[in-house]
Amino acid sequence: MLLTILKYVGIVLAVLFVVFIAGAYLMPKTINVERDITIDAPPAEVFPYVNNYKKFNEWSPWANRDPDATYTYSGPEAGEGAKMSWEGNESVGAGSQTILESKENELVRTELDFGDQGTAEAYFDLEPRSDGTKTNITWGMKSDMGNNPIARWMGLMMDRWVGTDYEKGLKNLKETVESEQGS
Repeated sequence: MLLTILKYVGIVLAVLFVVFIAGAYLMPKTINVERDITIDAPPAEVFPYVNNYKKFNEWSPWANRDPDATYTYSGPEAGEGAKMSWEGNESVGAGSQTILESKENELVRTELDFGDQGTAEAYFDLEPRSDGTKTNITWGMKSDMGNNPIARWMGLMMDRWVGTDYEKGLKNLKETVESEQGS
C-alpha cells in the first residue's frame, strides 16, 4: 500500500516537473518592460538627468533602498561610454550600467550588467509634447531570458517587479526636473 502511494506520488511529481519544464519554453524568451510619464519641461531640461550617471541618484527609485551603497563612475561624465558601477545591500545588489548610445534630447540606450544574473538593455526615449514645452519620457528595458526554465518563469514577473520601480523613478524624475524648473 505504501509502495503504491509512493509510486503515484513519484508519477505526479514527474508529470509536474515535465509540465514545469515544457511550460517554461512556452514563455517568451525576451521580456520588455516600459513605463512613461509626461514632464512639464522641454527635453533639453530632462535629458541631462538620464544622460549623466552622477545625476541618476537624484531621482533613482533604488537610491533610498541602500544609502550606504557605493558608486564608481568611469569614462566620460555623460553620454556614450559613461559607466556607473554599484555595490550595495540585497535590495540594490551589484552591477554596472554603460551608456551605449546618446542622442541629445532624444534617446539614451544603455547596457546593464548584473554579473551572474545576466545582462539587459535599458533605454530612455524622450519625445517633445505641447510645442516642445513638455516631454514624454519612456523608460524601458529589454532582456533575453535565455533557455533557463527558471529564468523564463521569472520573466513573467519582470513587468511587475521592474515596472513598479520604473514608475516610481519616473515620478521622482518628474518631481526633480519640475522643481528645478520652478527655482
